[in-house]
Amino acid sequence: MDLKKKMLRDDALEGKNIIVTGGGSGLGKSMTSYFLELGANVAITSRNLEKLQNTAKELENETGGKCFAVQCDVRHYDQVEAMRDAVIDEFGSVDILLNNAAGNFISPTERLSANAFDTIIDIVLKGSKNCTLALGKHWIDKKEENKTILNIVTTYAWTGSAYVVPSATAKAGVLAMTRSLAVEWAKYGIRSNAIAPGPFPTKGAWDRLLPGDLKEKFDLAKKVPLKRVGDHQELANLAAYLVSDFSAYVNGEVITIDGGEWLKGAGQFNLLEAVPEEMWDMLENMIKAKKNK
Repeated sequence: MDLKKKMLRDDALEGKNIIVTGGGSGLGKSMTSYFLELGANVAITSRNLEKLQNTAKELENETGGKCFAVQCDVRHYDQVEAMRDAVIDEFGSVDILLNNAAGNFISPTERLSANAFDTIIDIVLKGSKNCTLALGKHWIDKKEENKTILNIVTTYAWTGSAYVVPSATAKAGVLAMTRSLAVEWAKYGIRSNAIAPGPFPTKGAWDRLLPGDLKEKFDLAKKVPLKRVGDHQELANLAAYLVSDFSAYVNGEVITIDGGEWLKGAGQFNLLEAVPEEMWDMLENMIKAKKNK
């Protein structure tokens, strides 16, 4: 099957203005590319403006769509409000918020500093809250309807997972927010849904999480009943459907896309129990070396 063929018709997102946090690379970039192909205008945000601008230019050249780069650290509410206002100035309105910005550490929890734990909570949970509040308040105040919030969570948001405790904690909070606001804000014409992906490797993120030959030693595809990891286009297809008007009756749902992984064994990173202490030391040194480059 050719996953590059569009699942939805070419104009499925025509006239939609979308904000994608963490849209400069990885899964955010893949979803943004597909949204542009389907006719949407997309604003991508992260802390690295140069990277965002390069991505926006690349995607505009590839798709012919309009991609707007806005620098924003989602951990700070004032920056999120400024980002929202900049996008409204550029596009005229915002119809869809995709909370995709994330961070993660693979580590025994006792090795994490309080600051490291806070960093993940602040990006994932606080960042999603900041963007959701900033857009939701605006939509409600302006009485704008037919709006959509889509959150990227993870399968271990409901099972938990060893060795990624800050991420599991934060994603669980985002999932609870998704379901809660789906009920509370439906009366304002705002839908809230989530996607829980299994393994969808991205070069940057997965190289940081499992550097060196650790990706081979802990091949996550082996935990998936379908015996493979996900293709970015598969996630983009699902995201495009959930933010489109074709899913207008889907609200408060979290859709798992993981090849059956979580059903086979809860906790995506629980297999790291087999890592000896000396390998954790090696892993920490490799990660630090990558960060310092």
